[in-house]
Amino acid sequence: METELTLGVAAVDDVDPLRQPAELGRLFDRCHRRLYAVARRMSHDSEESRDLVQETFLRAARRIASVPAGDAEAEAWLVRVLVNLCRDRERRRRVRQRYARAATSPAITRADPEGPAVARATVATALATLPPRRRACLVLRELEGLSVREIAEMLGLQQVTVRWHLSASRRQLARWREMHAVAPAAKGDEHHVE
Repeated sequence: METELTLGVAAVDDVDPLRQPAELGRLFDRCHRRLYAVARRMSHDSEESRDLVQETFLRAARRIASVPAGDAEAEAWLVRVLVNLCRDRERRRRVRQRYARAATSPAITRADPEGPAVARATVATALATLPPRRRACLVLRELEGLSVREIAEMLGLQQVTVRWHLSASRRQLARWREMHAVAPAAKGDEHHVE
């Protein structure tokens, strides 16, 4: 009886080198769309998102023995790697911006024409102000529709920590909205935080 190898924690010598590409290919086929969606919401453009997904799978290929067995566990591991890559890129970007503060994103006001492109740009700009972990929690919850428990498992956090990040990110986005005079979706400017 032949047992099938899966990606799992094993010594490098225990992993059949001919199986690795097939297992990584299967994992890529199963997870790359979701990873791209998460990367797209956490990064600034589609090319950067593709690069982040590619780097995630390159890390998996380099550390095949570190990828957990089981589809859900492997996907959670890949999401954590992706989020960490996003955090690293964001740190590097902030360091560069500190030295080159020439241009900041333009404020979007009510006088601007509304439309899908403006809405996407506003959301992307606002999300970019969040620290990477908070942004990851918010994107996974609000845009991907995952539960707090699922986010905690994927990111390797406690559920209470995920709830804290969600609350803090919502407060930060509300302050950002007020600072940039972006009208709330439903009620107008009833609440002002000084």
